[in-house]
Amino acid sequence: MFIQPVDYLLFAWFILAALSTAYVAWDQFRNNPEPAVMKWGFILVTLYLGPIGLLLYVLADKEPAPNTHEEFIKPLWKQGIGSTIHCVAGDATGIIIAAVITAVLGLPMWLDIIIEYVAGFALGLFIFQALFMKNMMGGGYWENVRKSFMPEFISMNAMMAGMAPVMAILMMGRDMRAMWPGEMLFWGVMALGVGVGFATAYPFNAWLVSKGLKHGLMTDRGDTPAEVTKPRGSPGHAVHHTHSEASDHAAHNKHASHQAGQSPAFAPTRAQLATVAAFTTLMLIAGFAYPFTKVNMQLSAHDVGGAIMAPGMIMTFDTPGDAMLDMAAVDPRRISFEAAAGSHGARPLEPRLEGGVKVFDLTAAVIRWPILPGETVEAYAYNNQVPGPTLRVTEGDRVRINVTNNLPESTTVHWHGLILPNEMDGPAEVTQRPIEPGESYSYEYTVGQSGTYFYHTHDHVDRQQSLGLYGALIIDPKNPTDEIPADLEYTLQLQEWLKRQWLTYPAMPMEGALPNFFTINGKSYPATETIKMKVGQTLKVRFVGSHTTAIHPMHIHGGPFEVAAVDGVTLQQSARYLADTVNVGPGQRFDVLWRAQRPGKWLVHCHISHHTTNNNVEVQGGGGLMLVIDVDA
Repeated sequence: MFIQPVDYLLFAWFILAALSTAYVAWDQFRNNPEPAVMKWGFILVTLYLGPIGLLLYVLADKEPAPNTHEEFIKPLWKQGIGSTIHCVAGDATGIIIAAVITAVLGLPMWLDIIIEYVAGFALGLFIFQALFMKNMMGGGYWENVRKSFMPEFISMNAMMAGMAPVMAILMMGRDMRAMWPGEMLFWGVMALGVGVGFATAYPFNAWLVSKGLKHGLMTDRGDTPAEVTKPRGSPGHAVHHTHSEASDHAAHNKHASHQAGQSPAFAPTRAQLATVAAFTTLMLIAGFAYPFTKVNMQLSAHDVGGAIMAPGMIMTFDTPGDAMLDMAAVDPRRISFEAAAGSHGARPLEPRLEGGVKVFDLTAAVIRWPILPGETVEAYAYNNQVPGPTLRVTEGDRVRINVTNNLPESTTVHWHGLILPNEMDGPAEVTQRPIEPGESYSYEYTVGQSGTYFYHTHDHVDRQQSLGLYGALIIDPKNPTDEIPADLEYTLQLQEWLKRQWLTYPAMPMEGALPNFFTINGKSYPATETIKMKVGQTLKVRFVGSHTTAIHPMHIHGGPFEVAAVDGVTLQQSARYLADTVNVGPGQRFDVLWRAQRPGKWLVHCHISHHTTNNNVEVQGGGGLMLVIDVDA
């Protein structure tokens, strides 16, 4: 599924890679006079590098005209490409196979890159060098292993020094779908890593070819002797050998050189080999060590594979995997319901009576929810709505709330501000075992209070509540005379959202996670509801701090209001006060009475100006935490 812009680029790249590979395979076996091992080397590398592999093949190896291959491939830069192609074809194949296996097994990243190195080196040395190049090198298999060890060691070190940090940092970076082989991004990171590894290995392979320690490109015309080409400008730059002659020549060269005419000035020395081997080993150590300073190499694909972090979010080498999962975007592939454009949340949920108990059913699931025309968020929702349904009961009622969890993680429900049995309070791992995915749990208690309350998740709270798991709980007093009188009432639940690059993240007060959309009852202005009333009427507004990241100074135009209740407790008349703004913090509730004194359209809004925009943009005079009270004369 395409859930990020990079997915479209990768899809196009893989199509080009497939076409490039198909062409190289067709041309190699139909036209190009080269040994089979090099044909397959170019095919594999083009599969990994796509159009880049095709470019390397056409520029360095594809015979431009009949009977010109021998002359065409002589330059050292082409011979170096041939040697690197052979190195990458074997080593990278082993690395990729190991990466898939370690991801499936759930091994930590630090162990993953070690296993990848061992697998790449083993496949390159024992299969692609000693076995597949046996005819070119001559001698027995184990003799070829011995002669190939040092050149392969140098080449592999250089390649893995480039591949390791690229793979580790990108796999453990912002989009950790790259850790799982079932995702396109995994293969994209592998391809990029192979490309960087090719670049770091190339100069060393060119040196190895120039010193006669590795084969470069070759010409094989079937019935005619195979030509092993020495780079132009080197002594004895073009010497023809049959396979048996090459074997005899290799046996006499103590450095396993397949080249003829190597003068003492050009022949590799032990000091050179030792220095190059030591240098590439230092490169390898640095390539392995660098990711440990940037990402948490203790984590595996099973820990955080598939998680996508918000742009700009800071992650370090000690960021826990659980923190990453809490901060990650909602995976749109988990959506079970898509709400219609005109959907509204906080709809009253009528209970059913069972033996005198009022029973409500709540189901938590992942949905797509519209907050504006043309703008949706992936949300965690109760009963497919944001906010969840409003539960309205009366003081003294016995209630039972059956909660079913259809989320990808465990959850619970807390009844904010209520006095109830401890085992019904809802904190995960404290008063109850979390409700696992697919499970249900029943909360049952007798309501002993009245006023404005709300319910919300109390498991992975920073993630789940900010993604929509909350709803109003209105408790009417048993004695109607204790009710705060008003002509109309409106419950106003606040929330912040973070939407970037098509994905929804839990908004948090931290770098990269600050919200850019704000909603009242699940809608941003101008999609918020309009309250209609007449001059002289009194409106009771129930402000509910169901949000998680900020304090919202909620202001009403058109005159002051009376603060009549705080956190569900009705204030005595002498304790009430007039205000035109109340600071609604997370978890707080205010009941205020506002009297319509003049006709017109009067705003209710947050007085932090950024919170009345939609992704920093004003629409029809505002946005976000804003709605209109339309007063008619």
